Amino acid sequence: MNKRLFFVLLTLIVTASMALSACGPAATEAPVVTEAPATEAPTEVPTATEPPMPAVGSPEHPIKVLFVPSVDANIIVSGGEVMAAALNEATGLTFEVVVPTSYAATIEEMCASPSDTMAFIPGLGYALASQLCGVDVSFKAIRFGYPVYWAEYIVARDSEFQTLADLEGATWGYGDQGSTSGYMVPFVELGEAGITPGEQKQTGGHNQTVTAVYNGEVDFGTVFYSVPLSPEGAPIFTYDDYLAGKITELTQYEIPEETIPNCAPDAEGKKLLCDGYRVLDARANIRTEAPDVMQKVRILAVSAAIPNDTLSFGPEFPADVRAQIEEALLAFAETEAWDTSIGSSDFYGWSGIAPAEDSEYDMVRAMVAATGYTAPGE
Repeated sequence: MNKRLFFVLLTLIVTASMALSACGPAATEAPVVTEAPATEAPTEVPTATEPPMPAVGSPEHPIKVLFVPSVDANIIVSGGEVMAAALNEATGLTFEVVVPTSYAATIEEMCASPSDTMAFIPGLGYALASQLCGVDVSFKAIRFGYPVYWAEYIVARDSEFQTLADLEGATWGYGDQGSTSGYMVPFVELGEAGITPGEQKQTGGHNQTVTAVYNGEVDFGTVFYSVPLSPEGAPIFTYDDYLAGKITELTQYEIPEETIPNCAPDAEGKKLLCDGYRVLDARANIRTEAPDVMQKVRILAVSAAIPNDTLSFGPEFPADVRAQIEEALLAFAETEAWDTSIGSSDFYGWSGIAPAEDSEYDMVRAMVAATGYTAPGE
């Protein structure tokens, strides 16, 4: 190859190299993407999540403590607040005292709020609530050693009524159709005896029923009965004597007749005393407004024994929280403050509590099944 041809080729190679170098950066740049590739998944917009529910027993989610309205609502609220404060101090949990408008409303509230309600409800209310939505019993009331109580039929002391049979066609006053002693047990007993009362008047509670009999607004009323105390402070008959069938006469349920003219509230107005005997049935609840209630109202008859009232929990109540409350309640029942709360004779008169079993209320369920009874509104 001659020199001239060599230089021509060299010049072409150099020129080509420079051209390629000038085009290099453009070739290595990534192409501009103006649209998302068809195969790429669309970006999802995050959805807002609801904040978690505050824990049961927190200030934002208090535990509702329900009390049936069997006595004066003001007494229930003030005594209930004493209990709520004691439980709060023991557990750190927050409680809200609630007095529903009726026994049926109490059951409805427990079933509607299954995870944050506890309630002090009678045996009938518990039997219905346990079948309706699985409400579960924890404790039963003890009143001066008794795990049971009774219904009593009361009339004016000067009335001509002497037996249940005399109540045929008579005007009947009762507190609430959901009350075990105030209505359900008498309803069953009167039916079994073939007795059909006349007009029925719902008074709203035990106190109001006693007042209605006292004022002559009804011929007879049905309220709770508790065994009176002797001057020594013991029940006038024992539960063992009752179980043994030794209490067969009406006079055995009442204080001695000769003491009745001397019945009156004590100096502080806290007890209804008759020569040292203390009356504990529903008549004692109106001693302040009617100091002569014992002279005006007498017991006509006493029912068969009824399982005591319960403390029950909603069916979904947290087990660990329930355990804390149960322990705190047992401790609270041993304090003097208990007597200013549910232990007060003006409140429910629970002198203590004891563990309860669901099976103890089978007799109440049998009564419900036999009559076809349901809570009002069902």
